[in-house]
Amino acid sequence: MSFKPEPAPGDAQAPHTGVLLCNLGTPDEPTPSAVRRYLAEFLSDPRVVEIPPLVWKPILYGAILPTRPSKSAEKYRKIWMPEGSPLAFWTARQAVMLRGYLGERGHRVTVRHAMRYGNPSMASMLDELKAQGCTRVLVVPLYPQYAGSTTGSVFDAVGAWARQVRHVPEFHFINRFHDDPGYIRALARQVSNYWMSHGRPNKLIMSFHGVPERSIKLGDPYQAQCLETARLLAERLALKSDDFEVCFQSRFGKAKWLEPYTDQTLQRLAQQGVGRVDVVCPGFVCDCLETLEEIAIEGKETFLHAGGQEFHYIPCLNDNAAWMVALSELVQERL
Repeated sequence: MSFKPEPAPGDAQAPHTGVLLCNLGTPDEPTPSAVRRYLAEFLSDPRVVEIPPLVWKPILYGAILPTRPSKSAEKYRKIWMPEGSPLAFWTARQAVMLRGYLGERGHRVTVRHAMRYGNPSMASMLDELKAQGCTRVLVVPLYPQYAGSTTGSVFDAVGAWARQVRHVPEFHFINRFHDDPGYIRALARQVSNYWMSHGRPNKLIMSFHGVPERSIKLGDPYQAQCLETARLLAERLALKSDDFEVCFQSRFGKAKWLEPYTDQTLQRLAQQGVGRVDVVCPGFVCDCLETLEEIAIEGKETFLHAGGQEFHYIPCLNDNAAWMVALSELVQERL
């Protein structure tokens, strides 16, 4: 095995720390071919689909990739921004803002962002940080709640990159911030500000991304951390137990996933006569397909079609100032 060449001694910059913000990923374009490339990488990760490759690969390449990209591309087109993918746009913006916040506080760091699947890749950004002279790298997966299929996969990617490098930087990781006071405070402010402008709902829905129930039974802490985030947010907003519900979205395949399911919850509430629901997605710090299309479009259709009167989606933290302060504090504590 050969390793990547190290920078020439005269080319290396003064040693310093790098920060790498990592998000899930997105297609480069809202087209079937771009979505197919993205899904092939995403769904080939054994962290994401825990099925033996001999069983899974024929399903992936024989049934899913020939059909799903066209349907997904149509959904991406509905939420695509002039600047490109919402997830890519907000992740890049957070990296730029974080660089500014840290610089104002006197920290000489190089901040980059990367996608676990798609572009910019984690390997390319780690190469860039190393070329910039970063001898220490703080990796920040932008997932508040730890799951093996998300945060764990980021660690895998760092390890895969490190196996090709002769002089490996010193790595530090943030593996969850589901109960961080700054993060909870930012979430509460996002919800409160929305209510100040639009009034309050009959019910607040906190929708988290789902994972297979089997993952939890095997020891994944994700569900417990989602419930703790929900409890802390409700407490911060001074909500009573019947003012909100916690549910899970984005299930995939035929296996049983975490319940209750968001779409079924919206349908049930509408049928029970709940007039207005607001939905917030605390597990996402950037708006993306799962929030803007699955919740803000499909979720709204589900609720109104079942008899609901008013549906509101509360945007993710994105470039919320309170969130950027919280993120900078999270990073500073580990620099």
